[in-house]
Amino acid sequence: MILRRIIEQVKAQNWTAVAIDFFIVVFGVFIGTQVSNWNDAQANQRRGAEFADQLRDDLRTEAWSYARLVEYNRDVLTAAQRAARALEGDEAISDEALLINAFVATQYINHQRSNATYEELTSTGAMGLIEDRSLRDLATLVYTTPVFADVVQEGSRSAYRERFRMILPNDVQNALAANCGDRFGARGDYQRIQDMIGYPCETGLAPGLIAEAARRIRNDQTLHLELRRRIADIQTRIADLTSNNTNIRDGLNALSEEVAQ
Repeated sequence: MILRRIIEQVKAQNWTAVAIDFFIVVFGVFIGTQVSNWNDAQANQRRGAEFADQLRDDLRTEAWSYARLVEYNRDVLTAAQRAARALEGDEAISDEALLINAFVATQYINHQRSNATYEELTSTGAMGLIEDRSLRDLATLVYTTPVFADVVQEGSRSAYRERFRMILPNDVQNALAANCGDRFGARGDYQRIQDMIGYPCETGLAPGLIAEAARRIRNDQTLHLELRRRIADIQTRIADLTSNNTNIRDGLNALSEEVAQ
């Protein structure tokens, strides 16, 4: 209708009316565009806020996984050092205690990732919707640092672990895993990350089997050398987790403390 009116005004050479109608058209388009842009901005802001909340929840779970990984490896290190002292004659322990500590030194834990939101944000290019830059930076650090994968990989591929598995009968290893193996709690349960491994236990094995297993451990010099390297590797990774990546640790702890408050 406005277009027809403009044509009529042009034919009548009513330039003032033409200008007014033209202004109305342009102004209407401008307002429509601005409203559309405002609606898009509001929608993106809402999406960004939702993504931010989801990302914070994921990172809080990562904080728990971080603490779990550190605690577990500290327990493994304690057992490995005790086994090494016994093998080097610096500490007198029973055959069963040697067997248990040598077994615990072989153990490792997978780092449970909670990265669904981060993967969605990076795969869709939506990371910029999150306005909190510190949150974006923390997420990038947490999900791209190799230290977590390094800890797990070194544990799973440890030459000491392989050697231990080679020299002891499967029945002995099965008993150790059943009676002195991992005890995991629910995700996010900080209470249960204590004593997941390295807790007081008994193998349930007959004395003769314990004595023979301990003899094999004491007499295998390759195992002793690999145990030393295992200890050094764990110490390095614990230092990475507790001292060298303080920006990640402190950022995750701050998020966890927000919930506690």
